[in-house]
Amino acid sequence: MALTWIFDLDNTLHDASHGIFPHINRAMTDYMMRHLDLSHADAEALRQRYWMQYGATLKGLVQHHGIDAQHFLTTTHLLDELAQWLCWEAGLAEALRRLPGRKVVLSNGPTHYVEGVVERMGVERHFFDCYGVERLAFRPKPHKAAFRAVLAEHRLDPARCVMVEDSLENLRSAKALGMRTVWVSREARRPAYVDRRVGRIAELLRF
Repeated sequence: MALTWIFDLDNTLHDASHGIFPHINRAMTDYMMRHLDLSHADAEALRQRYWMQYGATLKGLVQHHGIDAQHFLTTTHLLDELAQWLCWEAGLAEALRRLPGRKVVLSNGPTHYVEGVVERMGVERHFFDCYGVERLAFRPKPHKAAFRAVLAEHRLDPARCVMVEDSLENLRSAKALGMRTVWVSREARRPAYVDRRVGRIAELLRF
């Protein structure tokens, strides 16, 4: 049976740290200031705390403040604004084309954002499915339920899946479920639950 490659999106298939993440973070902080009547400093601190505690700011806002999840995601992930910072490695489409096996995207971002970014990079044809956090019942990675949702829907054997991801916490969960793991990072270290480390997606072709 061929491998199934499960790719994270942000900072894995494209560079989100350069412009997209800062803009999304600002949009989330602004949203929290408006809807929770917080100062900028308090909103920023709460956003960071929920991200550290739950893996996604959204989870804390829904659980503790009753924020409408879809409204929050739509408002803070305006693709037409974010697209100006979209940056990905040269040859990404060719690397994905040559990589044997099925491929899926699994992201904590909203589905419209995930699908929109993949489409704007011109690589949508290489993925048989794209998951945003709505399709995970708003249970983001690193929660194992996020991974299990993908495995169950497509009847995937975790032993035949490879998780490609920039987040070590997410890779830890994938490994615990029996997946192989690839860390997208320039760091020299490699934790025990990481099977491979690559600096670029094209390097996956070596394996």
